[in-house]
Amino acid sequence: MGTGQISGPAAEADPTARRREQRGWYFYDWANSVFATSVLTVFLGPYLTEVAKAAADADGYVYPLGIPVRDGSFFAYAVSASVLLSVLVMPWAAAVADRSGRKKPILAVSAYIGAAATAGMFFLDGDRYLLGGLLLVVANVAYAVSVVVYNAFLPQIALPHERDAVSSRGWAFGYAAGSLVLVANLALFLGHEALGVSEGEAVRICLASAGVWWAVFTIVPLRRLLERPVAREAGAAGGPPEQEGV
Repeated sequence: MGTGQISGPAAEADPTARRREQRGWYFYDWANSVFATSVLTVFLGPYLTEVAKAAADADGYVYPLGIPVRDGSFFAYAVSASVLLSVLVMPWAAAVADRSGRKKPILAVSAYIGAAATAGMFFLDGDRYLLGGLLLVVANVAYAVSVVVYNAFLPQIALPHERDAVSSRGWAFGYAAGSLVLVANLALFLGHEALGVSEGEAVRICLASAGVWWAVFTIVPLRRLLERPVAREAGAAGGPPEQEGV
């Protein structure tokens, strides 16, 4: 995190333009929160556990990378691996975003990698527990990186006295989207027989729909958020760029 001031700070922006950019920022919470609710919290854990059980040997073990893991613990291990990898990747991504000033490309790449991995969970059937673990790790790391970069935009789009309110509205957008999609997914899951799909197909549709939602609504912040050149600290000619950010 730099200690200098951003170039083209929010204070210099026209209030109307600033509010437009803030509304675009809210939509990334709207886009990604369905991953945390429908995928991580509700559907993926039980489903991936069943997939791992289908692949397990007679003693109830699967062997990712040759390591014996209880089928019922595979999801927890995959989540733990994704968190550890996120801890390693997030500081690097934050530093690159701050020092290069190219937050939008990093946000776009991480968001669409995460969305693609989530949509790819539609193909998680049979005994493909390794595919499920891989997609989970990729999606969760990409999600973590994208949220770090997303939060780094806040000092650029809101004045200091606005930031709490803007952040709260972003959270509210995410909560609303997560709840809306979760209700729709639960309706699909509970009514799958009437719709002519199996329980497993219903879960895979729910998982994939979260990825599609994430991808579609990420377009809004990518169109509305602006890139700002990095400002060098006063008196540090030729020195490393510094920017208020993550």
